[in-house]
Amino acid sequence: MKVYYDLKKFNAVNPVVTIGTFDGVHLGHRKIIARLKEIASEMQGESVIFTFFPHPRQVVTPEEHNLRLINTLPEKIELLRQSGIDHLIVFPFTLEFSKLSYQEFVKQVLIDQIRTSCLVVGYDHKFGQNRKGDYEYLANCAEKYHFKIERLGALLVDEINVSSTRIREALENGNILTANKYLGYHYELHGRVVEGEKIGRKIGYPTANIEASEVTKLIPGYGVYAVKIRFAGKIYLGMLNIGSRPTFNQNADARSIEVNIFDFNGIIYREEVTLIFHDKIRDERKFPNKEALMEQLGRDRAIARKILGDQ
Repeated sequence: MKVYYDLKKFNAVNPVVTIGTFDGVHLGHRKIIARLKEIASEMQGESVIFTFFPHPRQVVTPEEHNLRLINTLPEKIELLRQSGIDHLIVFPFTLEFSKLSYQEFVKQVLIDQIRTSCLVVGYDHKFGQNRKGDYEYLANCAEKYHFKIERLGALLVDEINVSSTRIREALENGNILTANKYLGYHYELHGRVVEGEKIGRKIGYPTANIEASEVTKLIPGYGVYAVKIRFAGKIYLGMLNIGSRPTFNQNADARSIEVNIFDFNGIIYREEVTLIFHDKIRDERKFPNKEALMEQLGRDRAIARKILGDQ
């Protein structure tokens, strides 16, 4: 897959194009991608995904500070690479670009620069200034500029449309199983180990405190989770607590992320790690004393091992 951060050197044979933010690269996105590749093969062309960075909402409504994304840009690029497309355009989204009308976008970008042969869109696709460009407008443009267009229906899972919004809601509610089902893979969070208060070590459950790699990365809701931890080329099992620690916290929504790695006693401060979410064990709660907490942590660990297949 070739990756472009502008269109100066872009070149493709009979480009078959789809457009979107592709946050999550979930099952709905993969349906579009599969059809995109199929059409490209039929037309003896090449598949192209046109996405944006930063996210349009960060530019159009910068006063909003609650945007949380399923993927960081590196995560999204890697997922799209795995999907097997030929070209990925990560176009710089600016305020000036946001003011382009749908007619200007089609003519200046899709036709003059990309030379689109076919455009593949989702069932609810809208684009251009104030999102006024819908399928009917695109169909008129396709006739005018002589390119093909195809619209795909929504992918249904349990009769619910798969969308990035629904996945974000599931993650925020701690519903990891639903989020993972819609994503088609286990949700991941990348970050760096930072110094903590070492309270867990004193009660026999040492934890690594994680600072997410990007402040807009969505951190699941409060609670205790069964996770796998990837670092230094190895996979470990563990349990993770997401809570609130507003002081000196760079994570989104001031959430603390503390992971207890099973069968591991090393010091990993400043290491880069990836947390792989499998399921939620329970909600976060306060305990009357240290002994009650330790008893619950023992139960949590047993449940986590069972979830993770380490019985």
